[in-house]
Amino acid sequence: MGIIVQENTGLFHLQSAGMSYLIQIVDGYPIHVYWGDKLKHREPMADLLIHTPEKAGLDRLFQEYPQYGSGDFRNPAYQVELEDGTRITELKYEGYKLIRGKPSLAGLPAVYVENETEAETLELELKDAYSGLKVILIYTVFADRNVIIRSARLSNEGGKKLRLLRALSASIDFLDKGDLEIIYLSGAWAREGNITRRALHQGETRIDSKRGMSSHQLNPFSALVAPETTENHGEAYGFSLVYSGGFEAVAEVDSFGSTRISMGVNSFDFTWLLNPSDSFQTPEVVMVYSKQGLGEMSRTYHRLYRTRLCRGGYRDKERPILVNNWEATYFNFNADKLLAIAEEGAKLGIELFVLDDGWFGKRDSDNSSLGDWYEDRRKLPDGLADVAERTNRLGLKFGLWFEPEMISPDSDLYREHPDWCLHVPGRRRSEARWQLVLDYTRKEVRDYIYDSLSAIFSSVPVSYVKWDMNRALTEMGSASLPSERQSETAHRYVLGLYELLERITTAYPNILFESCSSGGGRFDPGMLYYMPQTWTSDNTDAVERLKIQYGTSLVYPVSTIGAHVSAVPNHQVGRITPLDFRGNVAMSGNFGYELDLTKFSDEEKEIVKNQVITYKQIRGLVQKGDLYRLKSPFEGNESAWMFVSEDKEEAVVYYFQVMAVPNATRRTLRLDGLNPELEYEVWSGDHGEKSSYGGDRLMQLGLHLAYHQKDYESGWFRLKAVKAG
Repeated sequence: MGIIVQENTGLFHLQSAGMSYLIQIVDGYPIHVYWGDKLKHREPMADLLIHTPEKAGLDRLFQEYPQYGSGDFRNPAYQVELEDGTRITELKYEGYKLIRGKPSLAGLPAVYVENETEAETLELELKDAYSGLKVILIYTVFADRNVIIRSARLSNEGGKKLRLLRALSASIDFLDKGDLEIIYLSGAWAREGNITRRALHQGETRIDSKRGMSSHQLNPFSALVAPETTENHGEAYGFSLVYSGGFEAVAEVDSFGSTRISMGVNSFDFTWLLNPSDSFQTPEVVMVYSKQGLGEMSRTYHRLYRTRLCRGGYRDKERPILVNNWEATYFNFNADKLLAIAEEGAKLGIELFVLDDGWFGKRDSDNSSLGDWYEDRRKLPDGLADVAERTNRLGLKFGLWFEPEMISPDSDLYREHPDWCLHVPGRRRSEARWQLVLDYTRKEVRDYIYDSLSAIFSSVPVSYVKWDMNRALTEMGSASLPSERQSETAHRYVLGLYELLERITTAYPNILFESCSSGGGRFDPGMLYYMPQTWTSDNTDAVERLKIQYGTSLVYPVSTIGAHVSAVPNHQVGRITPLDFRGNVAMSGNFGYELDLTKFSDEEKEIVKNQVITYKQIRGLVQKGDLYRLKSPFEGNESAWMFVSEDKEEAVVYYFQVMAVPNATRRTLRLDGLNPELEYEVWSGDHGEKSSYGGDRLMQLGLHLAYHQKDYESGWFRLKAVKAG
């Protein structure tokens, strides 16, 4: 396993425990040969190559990093404009380098290794002799994971300026696979994570964001699958971009039935000036191969992202159960009201109280004060520290909401620095939610935010931060950039954000940071590198959350998915669902509450107390176990999933039915991921009934489900292996 180089034929064989990826240099072009199930390495393997330049020309050549303008008319991976205005380059192979482990990427989040034996990295050097453009194609293969990670570094080694018009991270051609289907996550605010699956046909299928953020509408993830691929069977090829700005993923089927997929920073409204000796590093694409369906693809992503993308002290810690005051009070609160909620939370066993929006400046609604990060003494006469310390004395940790990337026109900061927002001179400044976006390309802006937040963190015992970002970028221009670099603004904004996040999370390693962007508007791997969990959606309705959380789990681990119980009627859709149903949905993520606990009846408080006790018992399994999706909410009235420990000796199963079914037959639920040789003790979390079954029976015949004639029915089961003797 690792990377095998066959120099006499120019073959590079990247091999993991269950996967092979082959590249061959032919006439100076790196050609994609194969990606799929593991192949034994043999001498020779060059006969695997189907097309060569002399046989087919560039338009049928399966290039690893294709260019446009010299015979390949499909989607290119890069495009460069020379100083004379021409746009023709032709990269040819110069050499290679093997590196043990996985180098970091300058200024960008990236998957990492803790031991260099985990992975090996190949760098292929390509160069255009005329312009001096050099491209390093970077490939990392993991020994025990079916993962290839790709990126590219483009450098100007000539004597004249070059302008990048496109610089994608990866491109790959699938030989004669014109019948593939594409799967991706679509939606909008409050309905993120919808799974879309459709056939690819001749032409392009484009998934992208032009919003300066990864977006609610489309996530920087896609998968190519065979038509027969299901949750547990068939091949799946996943592509996930570690980036938090505008992106593109394009799948193109050509006239010969081959499919090319490429992914990276969105080429729309993007250029990057490379002066002599300058370089540009693309974000990385995490590519996963599965021959056991979408479920195994997801679990590969989950294990990798949970342990080798997320970082910091909370990476391996169990996440606290919280209560957030937002839907309880909105902007209308005082210290006594906050402490009343925190006090009730302490009685119920909750561990963290989070003060959301409205504590700073003169923030009585969402039309002012963003940027004025100092406490509002009208609401909190004794300050934040008093609320936090009183919360701590109750036995709860204290958390705080910020929206540090935004500025309100009605704020002291804007009145002092009106040029600190993204804007274009002479053009209107488009407001969304009465706010503008701070120009994070500017160091002085980032320094101001760092100093403002640091002043609070150094005086208030903050254990958790909810970092929100509530609008997309418009008027993408910067007063600090020259005219020839204005179209670099969107990417420079993201780089500036990453620089600030690295700085602040390093300075405050004991704070649990949670990312938010009106919910899931920036739920992407780039943010997870700095913040190990994300507020998945502003929609807290339990029925809607079945789809949102199920879809999000296609690529993101459960440990990153924030899920809360909220009040009914639900504030987003008006639906009334039982407290146990809401709890079971929310316990399938990072668990919390977002309501006024003081308004609960004694009966409801008892339910909540039991939910908290239950989650504390199972959260290690939920947050770190392997997820098996059993029934999809996108396909019917029922949903089900389960979490299985690494040693397969423990599991917890959740089942949901949305609407009652008349004259229903007895139902069974076939489980997954268990050891067929083990005997499991199974007991219902709802009824306390206990039985023993073999793992083979539970997976082949299933678990019998009790049925009650009611809407919004849910149930859960715990499984533990019975020890011999």
